[in-house]
Amino acid sequence: MLRSDFYYDLPEELIAQEPLEQRDASRLLVLDRRNGACTDRVFSDLLDYLQPGDCLILNNSRVLPARLLGHRRATGARVELLLLTPHGDDVWEVLAGPGRRAKPGDELTFGDGLLTATVLEVVEGGNRLVRFTYQGNFYEVLERIGQMPLPPYIHKKLEDKERYQTVYSAAVGSAAAPTAGLHFTPELMQKIRDKGVEIAYVTLHVGLGTFRPVKEDVVENHRMHREHYELSAATAETINRTRERGGRVIAVGTTGCRTLESVGLTNGRVEPAEGWTDIFICPGYEFQVLDGLVTNFHLPESTLIMLVSAFAGYDHTMAAYRHAVEERYRFFSFGDAMLIV
Repeated sequence: MLRSDFYYDLPEELIAQEPLEQRDASRLLVLDRRNGACTDRVFSDLLDYLQPGDCLILNNSRVLPARLLGHRRATGARVELLLLTPHGDDVWEVLAGPGRRAKPGDELTFGDGLLTATVLEVVEGGNRLVRFTYQGNFYEVLERIGQMPLPPYIHKKLEDKERYQTVYSAAVGSAAAPTAGLHFTPELMQKIRDKGVEIAYVTLHVGLGTFRPVKEDVVENHRMHREHYELSAATAETINRTRERGGRVIAVGTTGCRTLESVGLTNGRVEPAEGWTDIFICPGYEFQVLDGLVTNFHLPESTLIMLVSAFAGYDHTMAAYRHAVEERYRFFSFGDAMLIV
């Protein structure tokens, strides 16, 4: 297929710039992948579409407040770092901007000296390796002075950093939120459990590559970025138990989907696994584990809309997106959601 096959026209005003006050008050477009029927609901109505014996798979990765604003100690010039990958011993690979101002040997300071960094070297692609110096716990310092690395299409400042975290986030390591999970509240999750639906967790740390555009004209030529995932023995047991009793395995988010499908089935069962995945799911892919998907609305020509098209069917997906535009749904990270069953 061609990249252009996944283009749709989106008015800019439909790109959500901030989250709703109530998480589960977002709209929910329910898409029946058998016939393409669309139903307009509210996210809290998700409960109506879950059945006793189903299980929901949530990605519990927590977003690192990885955007640091500071200055060069020698000159006072402004500098910005975006944390990418830890290399151990307080060394991180980072994006630096303005890039030419961060040279090997430079000392940078952030948060009135709470955190300092020494630039070690420039690596492939222009990224920097820096070593941080601080007192106490590095991640606690980041929570104090770091900012959320919001997607480039969000231009409004986020007042409450927790609104770019799911209420069940636990494992720090993502550069972007698994946004389908932003709609859940503790109360809704309890109602789901009370209905007899099991909830289990995977971890996939979302990388900045999730925002990287597909540049290849032929979709199948695209090379996916790598992200680290973990599926525990307890989650594997929950999934296998659900499948054995005829329940559905429903992933919340494309990250949860990619984790499940990266692990796949061994002799008809899901086994615990941890590693790196660069799985690219596009139309023609045969799903092994997934029975349903909760997801937000994704950018045109992105790998994420391609994944949705693989699961729901290309024609059904593009028709559902046209419906969402016509009905003025809110799009992207802080926008509304879809349930595909």
